[in-house]
Amino acid sequence: MSESNVSGAAAPPVLTGSAREIPKATLVQLRLPVPPTGQALIKSAYVRQLRLRPDEAHAVRDHLRRADQAATEVSDELIDLLAQYEQQSQPSLLPPPSAFVDVPVPALKAFGDALVEVRRQRAVRPAADRAEATAGAMPAAAEGLAQQDVRSALVAVRGLAANTRATPLGMLNLERLEMVPAGLERGELIATIPLAPLEETAVSHKEWSVRSKEFTSIVTDSLETVSETGVTDNTELSQSTTSQAQHSNQFNVTATVTGGIPVINGSAQSGFSSQDAKSQSATDSTKHATSLTRKASSRAKQEHKITISTTTVTGSEETSTRVLKNPSQVSAMRVDYFSLMRKWRVRLYRHALRLTYDLVIPEPGAGLRRMHKELADLKGQLGPFQFSLPHSEITDAILPGETQPHHRVLAERYGAVVPDPPTAPSAPQFSVGAPQQEEGWHIFTPDPLEVPEGYRIKKLNLWFATTSKKDVLFSFKVLGTPLYIQDQTQGEYGPMELTSGAYGGFMLYATGKVYISFEMINNRNTTIRVASEIEPIPTQPDPDPTRPAHSDRVRDKWRSDVWNLLRDAAQTQYYERQQDIATKAAALQEQIEQVDTLTLRREEGEEIMKGVLRFLLGPDFAFMPPAVVDAFAKAGVDLEHGIGFDENGLGLDATAWATVREHEDVVRFINQAIEWENVVTFLYSYVWDVPQSWNFIRRLRHPDAGRQAFLRSGSARVVLTVRKGWEEDWVRFAEGGFKSAPTTPDSQYLTIAREIAAYDDRNYPGIPPANPGRSAVRLEEAVYATSRDVLGKTAGPVSIKVDSSKDFLVGAQVVIDSADRTDPADGRAVQESQIVTAVPDATRITVGRLDRAHDGSVTPFAVLQPGTRGALIAEWNEYTPSSGTDIEIGSDLGSGV
Repeated sequence: MSESNVSGAAAPPVLTGSAREIPKATLVQLRLPVPPTGQALIKSAYVRQLRLRPDEAHAVRDHLRRADQAATEVSDELIDLLAQYEQQSQPSLLPPPSAFVDVPVPALKAFGDALVEVRRQRAVRPAADRAEATAGAMPAAAEGLAQQDVRSALVAVRGLAANTRATPLGMLNLERLEMVPAGLERGELIATIPLAPLEETAVSHKEWSVRSKEFTSIVTDSLETVSETGVTDNTELSQSTTSQAQHSNQFNVTATVTGGIPVINGSAQSGFSSQDAKSQSATDSTKHATSLTRKASSRAKQEHKITISTTTVTGSEETSTRVLKNPSQVSAMRVDYFSLMRKWRVRLYRHALRLTYDLVIPEPGAGLRRMHKELADLKGQLGPFQFSLPHSEITDAILPGETQPHHRVLAERYGAVVPDPPTAPSAPQFSVGAPQQEEGWHIFTPDPLEVPEGYRIKKLNLWFATTSKKDVLFSFKVLGTPLYIQDQTQGEYGPMELTSGAYGGFMLYATGKVYISFEMINNRNTTIRVASEIEPIPTQPDPDPTRPAHSDRVRDKWRSDVWNLLRDAAQTQYYERQQDIATKAAALQEQIEQVDTLTLRREEGEEIMKGVLRFLLGPDFAFMPPAVVDAFAKAGVDLEHGIGFDENGLGLDATAWATVREHEDVVRFINQAIEWENVVTFLYSYVWDVPQSWNFIRRLRHPDAGRQAFLRSGSARVVLTVRKGWEEDWVRFAEGGFKSAPTTPDSQYLTIAREIAAYDDRNYPGIPPANPGRSAVRLEEAVYATSRDVLGKTAGPVSIKVDSSKDFLVGAQVVIDSADRTDPADGRAVQESQIVTAVPDATRITVGRLDRAHDGSVTPFAVLQPGTRGALIAEWNEYTPSSGTDIEIGSDLGSGV
């Protein structure tokens, strides 16, 4: 650099050893004319969406012939192909998407337009005719079906036009942002001390030093097996730039970007032209990089960063007093203090170009959400214990479909031991001999009748026998009843039903201890017998007195006891299950959250690959085709655990081996043709998922912000980066319906793939400067020369006179001329790449041949030997604050003094 600082001294050297680099990329979307071939999946999906009815294909052909269009657009071969998609066909017998590789889009559109017209004509037919045409359907249903067919055809035709208008191809410019310390510059004015002539003043100078050593650990995890760790000073611009870029991506209101390229910006392009597309993307990339570093510079100035760091702070303070004196007797003096700022040289290099294939996939995180659904299901099972078994279900009856009493079925269900219903107890009774009282009166009360708990007396019968002395009559009375036998000599009496109405319902429904007292006069040899009948005390009597009660206290108590036992057993089972569920939930929660960053990114990359392949290769693709699965099964592979081919032999016959190898060839090609480590993913909001899942998705949480964004994405735009050297093979594969079907040699997509591959080989020469006011295009670590020769095409070696041949190497590839120069003969760029065969002297180089003519008589053309860093497309300076200060006596502050 030749710039000078404010004081006029030479600029300090650029500290290239302290350079910091940030990888970035610029994505350029291409809009191209509709290609005549290819786009097999789009065409196949369009035909499926038409939902052709039986014989509709031939009806459309007849309509086109009447309109005199069949000969020009829709061929009989296409009609026969479309007829296979009529709904009478079996889905498994439909042609593959590759059948539409060579079918022109205008022919499919013409067929769709004619189908719309045919269906419209059918929709206006009388209802009776429509009913007949739909095999007996009701007229109203037939009319609705016809209108739906018209709408389906219209939507399909419009969708074909929209989907074939845009191309999934694009180009990704791989770039590098390099920042190098380039010295110090005077910054803002901090303080000014004015001194009058001969004035002397004491300046108290307090100097303190706080030494803070802060180290931030930066870990970069790739999708390979490398983890790079570095320690950087937290004030460097490179880290601020990286933080700013990540901050911008994280809070992008449209999408979250993930993938192998840390910083990426996009450039939309309406057409493909080597020079125009590159110039526009270079300008966009420079604006993005400039904005990025300026934001980072502002971020560094504000010193607003969030880091996880280790900080050690030590400090000291020193105070001194300085005496400043103005020695002049006539002039005033001023002492100015300035801040010092660190200067950074920022360069943007472009070092490679990749062909990209763009598509949008739904629910990229669907597979990873499954664990969260399992966790939500487990947590949903946690809660308070509830026992909903009604008492009425407890019965000793054998219900239909059961082989034992139902209460035992319940006991086995809940793991409890329950008693059988109690049997009816024996009715209480007593037979006693009363004490004799031959002359006189007394009352006798025998031991009471013990009525069992839950029962009551239903009937009470009395028998007694007694005698008296000669010429003395006896009397016998049951107290509490009208039963009174008197003035008898002897006799046997009974049975007498004391509970009957005749005796006032004595002791009817009595419970517990039932005492019966007898009044006797002049008795001897008296025996008394009382027998009872008991019944359960009803709690819900039947309206019909002749029928047993619906429920009684005994069975209710049994039901209550059984219910309590069942509930206790069920509660024990429930808490055991709750503990097991809680353990499983905790283990699953740990499995979800306690995962390192590298594994998270690996899993997300695998899910992206899975989603891309599913929606890229179409409905006929299977990760493991049934034929391969059958071959694995025949070989004795453990399909559940994925264990096989670990014995001495493979166990595959020749046919199975060929099937497996064919599948492996597809797998190998897909993994090699795409740089899966550099796939860029734009995550879109959950609102692009089905509305039924919104409530679940927006509640997903994960401690890793990247994983949370991935889980909550409703769809994702995936930019596949085609590996260098695989451009043509990938385009043939993609545009051939992903079945390796051939495409025509002049396919527009194939031409673009070749052009991008060739342009990448030239390492971006001839790109105009992104900042026209700055220096011209140059390459870092490259050899650059110009020539004023006028050269024509040659088949053999040719010598080119250049301004300097220094550092040109024999055998190296050089790029001659610029891409924006065209040959008037064919309109193509004259830029070409050749091999240096000799370096004769200091002003000449020799190349093997020249394929184009070059004229440097008016404007010298470039001869460039590419370097390793790539094309320098922009350069600018940025500043960050430092802790230093600068002092000057009477500095010029721009006041004109």
